[in-house]
Amino acid sequence: MTTLRHQTGRRATEESGALTLGAALMALAGVGFIGYAVIFFVRNFTDSFLELGIGPNEVSVGKSEIEAFSPSLYEYISHLHIAVSGFIAAAGLATAVLAWKGVRQGLLWAYVTAVAVPVLGLAVALPAHYPYGLDTIGHLGLIYLATVIFVVGAAIALKPVLAAQSGSRPPAGS
Repeated sequence: MTTLRHQTGRRATEESGALTLGAALMALAGVGFIGYAVIFFVRNFTDSFLELGIGPNEVSVGKSEIEAFSPSLYEYISHLHIAVSGFIAAAGLATAVLAWKGVRQGLLWAYVTAVAVPVLGLAVALPAHYPYGLDTIGHLGLIYLATVIFVVGAAIALKPVLAAQSGSRPPAGS
């Protein structure tokens, strides 16, 4: 079990405040990822069908044209929308909970995992947007915003998390 060394004075208060703020921003970004996933999911069942920020400038056909061309292709794309929205929401939930419960307590493993989850997702998903002209601000803007909030929170929380680790081991035999 990890315990945190009790610190007194202004430095401990500043670190605690920075840790809470950083963790809160990281968790807020995780909730933002969930929000994006909900939008993604809902659009699948509307006439919009295509992802947020993707329109006739990026894709020359819409829901009805795809469905008329190939009902099975339409169903396949729909299933992908549902699956991707689920994975985005799951990553957002994991990030938010890890940040709010683990990072806020100064747990390094929670910090590393909370950072690794969105980094892995974004590292895989974002590059595919650029060669196909799907990198519109309307499409990726909310993800960019959540990512900026997350990075700011992670940067704020890093120093206090590392400081908590320096005093996190109880003496041998405790």
